[in-house]
Amino acid sequence: MRKIHVFDHISLDGYFTDDKGDMSWAHKRDEEWNAFTSSNASGEAELLFGRVTYEMMAAFWPTPEAARMLPQVAAGMNGMRKFVVSRTLKEATWQNTTLLKGDLVSEANRLKQQPGPDLLIMGSGSIVSQLTEAGLIDAYQIVMCPIVLGRGRTLFETVKNKAPLGLTSSRQFKNGNVVLTYAKT
Repeated sequence: MRKIHVFDHISLDGYFTDDKGDMSWAHKRDEEWNAFTSSNASGEAELLFGRVTYEMMAAFWPTPEAARMLPQVAAGMNGMRKFVVSRTLKEATWQNTTLLKGDLVSEANRLKQQPGPDLLIMGSGSIVSQLTEAGLIDAYQIVMCPIVLGRGRTLFETVKNKAPLGLTSSRQFKNGNVVLTYAKT
């Protein structure tokens, strides 16, 4: 069975977006960080998004600006197979994207049972929260960013039950980011 992984940024006070939904604070670029994200993007995975994150990603990664800024990451993002779970989206036009209109937990269970590489969630806080509550996420790669937002949304805002995790690795970057990797225990 394939696994579901999360890659998300959070502030020191635990938010993945500010109170206006902005995530630009999480994108501190430098040579070391760009090399890490390029390496991460070159791994084999299929992407799982909610509608909001999908629309944000689809508006950026296929553009010439993305190809100029981060060519390896853009190529990886555009080439990967993608799934977007939405009951309101009419169509998914970003290349290699399949629109899933069913129940999120059922769709995630179905995807986990299919052959293929692991699934990766980036952003998509409501997806992370719901699939954490359902016990379907196997690993979390959380980027702790050196900023306090004061207000915003947490990745786990709808989780009602405890989800014990174990730290499997950590890595500190010169830009102040710390990547913490956790697995279900």
